[in-house]
Amino acid sequence: MLDESDDIHPLFAGAPATTEFKKLRKRLVREVREAIEAYGMIEKGARWLVCLSGGKDSYTLLAVLHELQWRGLLPVELLACNLDQGQPGFPATVLPEFLSRMGVPHRIEYADTYSIVKEKVPANRTYCALCSRLRRGNLYRIAREEGCSAVVLGHHRDDILETFFMNLFHGGRLATMPPKLVNEEGDLFLYRPLAFVAEADCEKFARAMNYPIIPCDLCGSQDGLQRQQVKQILDGWEARSPGRRQVMFRALMNARPSHLLDTGLFDFAGLALGSGPSSNGEGFEENPPQLKIPD
Repeated sequence: MLDESDDIHPLFAGAPATTEFKKLRKRLVREVREAIEAYGMIEKGARWLVCLSGGKDSYTLLAVLHELQWRGLLPVELLACNLDQGQPGFPATVLPEFLSRMGVPHRIEYADTYSIVKEKVPANRTYCALCSRLRRGNLYRIAREEGCSAVVLGHHRDDILETFFMNLFHGGRLATMPPKLVNEEGDLFLYRPLAFVAEADCEKFARAMNYPIIPCDLCGSQDGLQRQQVKQILDGWEARSPGRRQVMFRALMNARPSHLLDTGLFDFAGLALGSGPSSNGEGFEENPPQLKIPD
């Protein structure tokens, strides 16, 4: 079905006809669909604000969501949104022209958060935290104005892993970006349908489709970011042990509160003899139960 040229969303028009690309495309569609179903993202009749930065990840997100909607597998309304944050040299016409050409409903919003970030963040400090907070606030506002129930972001599997290790190394907590979240005000969902998708697949897909990639000239221009350092560590592990990223991602879906140290998650004080072991007692199982986790 995915190979029929007359049954395709415009975002996939001109896709390479190679077997390798067809496999990649099918894998992306499958993994996004699995994440949406696993985390209960679909509310029939809902409207989603799909955030488009112009990077490889957001283009992949946009294309796959529209493919699922095109095939009747995603019964929600999609509104693409780009927030022009006023960065010098930002090619403001690229995304509106692309979205119009593809027939994608969209909203382009201008909000000069760039000047605020440059003014407020001291020299030699990273921009990411403040930039992200200001961007998120504007996206929430736009979602409310457009009657959307969810803000949809393009964070992928590698982003989730990197955030976990940043929290571990620098934040002193076991936490990451969940695929589904409710905002602090309690009126909007935050979805990450690319949660099961590898960054390398987003890069291959966007490059093969020749989408007009727009680089980030703010945080992307800074050296020595904690995320970059964590990424290098993960790249090293992956190079020495291929598949390591996926094993670690599986671990995030297989938490054992009784084998951690958080008394808020497990009642250690109430643990009594005779209650039965939860595993072999050492925190590691030679043959753990198999979970249905994406490959």
